[in-house]
This record gives sequence, C-alpha cells and structure tokens, in this order.
Amino acid sequence: MPLLVNGARVDLSRPRGDMIRAHPHLEEKAKLLRSQPAQIVEPKGLLYVQQREFAVTTPKDGSVSILGSDDATTCHIVVLRHTGSGATCLTHCDGADTEAEVSLIMSSVKSLSDTTGCGRLEVHLVGGFNDDRQLSQKLTNQLLRAFDLQPEDVHLVTFCVTELNDREEQDIHFPIIYGIAVNVKTAEIFPATFPEKGPDEDLRSAHVLTGAPLTNIYDAKTEQLRIGPYFWGPFPHVDFWLEQDDAQILQNLSTSPLAEPPHFVSHIRSTLTFLKEHPFPSQSLFPDRKPRIYKKNEQGLWEQVCSDKI
Repeated sequence: MPLLVNGARVDLSRPRGDMIRAHPHLEEKAKLLRSQPAQIVEPKGLLYVQQREFAVTTPKDGSVSILGSDDATTCHIVVLRHTGSGATCLTHCDGADTEAEVSLIMSSVKSLSDTTGCGRLEVHLVGGFNDDRQLSQKLTNQLLRAFDLQPEDVHLVTFCVTELNDREEQDIHFPIIYGIAVNVKTAEIFPATFPEKGPDEDLRSAHVLTGAPLTNIYDAKTEQLRIGPYFWGPFPHVDFWLEQDDAQILQNLSTSPLAEPPHFVSHIRSTLTFLKEHPFPSQSLFPDRKPRIYKKNEQGLWEQVCSDKI
C-alpha cells in the first residue's frame, strides 16, 4: 500500500509544491519544528547515528531512550515508528541507495512490531535545503517514492525537508535544522545537537568515506552497540588530501561547501588520518573478525565489553 497523508494517497506525479499546498498542516508542523531551538543532547541514554547508519529500538529498552543524528546538509534524517509497538528507527540518508535503505528500515521496525495488532507506521522526514546542485530535492523525491512503493501503509506525519527547511542569507542557502533526536519512550521529535558522537567516531566515519552501505549498528534485544567488523583497502590519495588546505577539503569533499557546520573540515581530516593509520582494518582493528561491542554502563554511557580499544 502507498504513502498516505491524512488517509489519502500522496500523488507523486504532481509537483511537490502541490502536495504541500494540498496538506497545509504539514507546512504548519514544519514551521513549528523549525521554530524550536536545537536542544543539546548529552550522552546519557543517547544512541548517536552517523551518516549511512541506522538504529532501531522500542520503549522497553533499558539502555537507550534517545536516538539522534546531526550534521545533515543535503542529507535527510528519517524516523520511522510503529505507533502500536513504539518500535522506532532513525537513519541518516545521503541518497546512496535510497530504495534499498527504506526497505531495510521498514524491515527493522516490523521485526520489533506486531503489525497485525493496533497501530500504524508513521514516517518523519527532516533535512536538506535549496542547495545549488539540487541534491536535497532529489533525495526528498527518492524517499517519497521509496516509501510509496512499500507493501504496507506508511503515514507521512512530519515533512520538514528541502524548501521547508531552507533559509537564505546574503543569497546563500542553508538548512535551518541540521540535526534531530527522537525520544523512544514519548515519540517526541525535536531539533538537536550532540557534543558526543561516539564511540568509535573516526572508525564509523571511515566506514562511510570508503563507500559503506547503510549499516545497522544496534541490537535492541541485547541492548548492544555493535561496530564492524569493517574492511577496506588503502584510501586513494590519502596523503594528497591531508596536505590540502581547509578550503580545498571543503570544496572537494562536501556536497554543499557553503552550508557545512564549522567542524566539517576537522572531522574530515580526523577521518582521513584514521584511514592513513589503518589502511588494512582486517589486520589492525578486526583481526578476529568480530565486532567491537558496547553496552551502556550504570551512568548511561557506552562502555566496551569486548576487544581492546583502539
């Protein structure tokens, strides 16, 4: 069955502006979300999701109460939730393989839900802006089409993407919301920033930079964060990129150089340095071919429970 708004199928053959005009409550909800200041989410009880990662859990989770992601410019952050079970998935999509990614997150939520009982699947889309290359517009359309192709009804509840998440300053466009969090217990979604993005931030970023597919990082049944095992070869021209100045890295390694957050270049440099230090992760990081496993400790912080730390 299709993608629905207020019980009616979304007509994806029409311009997106028509959809927004036909459902003014979506624009109102986007306006309300944009008006909220970004909350700083501390590490306790948080599961941070990087680009091309997803995590799914339920309100019964004793370790994780908040799923979140940020640093999205042309990327979109997707929250899919089953209202009956409360099973909630958050992912950070960049358009690499949107149809397959949507199928994956649908399966992950359904696996933790009794879809024959009460409740429905609801999707929330946030991110992107009116970028020069129209990458945001393309990703928005891909996500709408992919959800419309699903065999189950999916109800579009939040639509704060691209033109509805855009601000202009001196003829330069920026996203208004760069990151969001969802409270798994209450289903509240709010703009957010995250001082801590770990554990294994560089390792996970390296996995993305080397072309990883969308990856599930959490096992809700065991309440464990599982990273890897990941494998790649020496990163092409890593020394060349590390020698470049900030402007060159920004211009060449970002989809939207003018709209990136201030820490973008330092983050990329850190990831490139990690790739240089670990050209063969099968030897240096995952010699036993097992994931790096973390659980929340009594303070609500991630603690590694097997393998030595890097």
